[in-house]
Amino acid sequence: MKDIPRIERPRERLAKYGPEKLRDEELLAILLRTGLKGTNVVTLSKKILSTFREKGIGEATVAELKTIKGLGAAKACEVVACFELGKRLLRDKRTALLLSPKDVWERMEDIRGSKKEHFVVFFLDSRSQEIRRETVSIGTLDESLVHPREVFESAIRHNAAGIIVAHNHPSGDPTPSRADLAVTRRLRDAGNLLGIPLLDHVIVTGTSFSNVQEQL
Repeated sequence: MKDIPRIERPRERLAKYGPEKLRDEELLAILLRTGLKGTNVVTLSKKILSTFREKGIGEATVAELKTIKGLGAAKACEVVACFELGKRLLRDKRTALLLSPKDVWERMEDIRGSKKEHFVVFFLDSRSQEIRRETVSIGTLDESLVHPREVFESAIRHNAAGIIVAHNHPSGDPTPSRADLAVTRRLRDAGNLLGIPLLDHVIVTGTSFSNVQEQL
């Protein structure tokens, strides 16, 4: 790494510009830290990526990585662990897709059987992936407890492309009440005005769910 000007070293470039600006071999070089005598770590990283171009380095095993000169057991394990962690995080993110009322019902497992009503907002990106979930109110749902200002202030702060709202019915009956319908209309109208659409309002119970917007 000493033969690379400091300003061009991967670690310094990442700190200054962020990971998005680095090439694949530079990111791998940061993970490996050191190269070989006569071969800097960036060049070594290029060789590794080239070796596994068809298979993909993320699918390489420790044994396969160790066949490359300069990669001992410790570094090979670190590379495999890093890519496995990335796969798991990506897999978890994909499971946070909210595409149907059933998806919402499943995500509400922690409160759908609660004795009190919880009004929850899911903030979504443009691919319907959950950015964040927030509980707006706890108690009997009415228009004073759930105001569009609180809901969409958070939506703007989280750069949400759309929202889904949900709440539980302790009674076990998912049929929308008049208050449920009124709150849904207010949030729908506010979302249309702000360009952050209300994509769904789902009522959940321990065993069932309903879509409020279908009943407006």
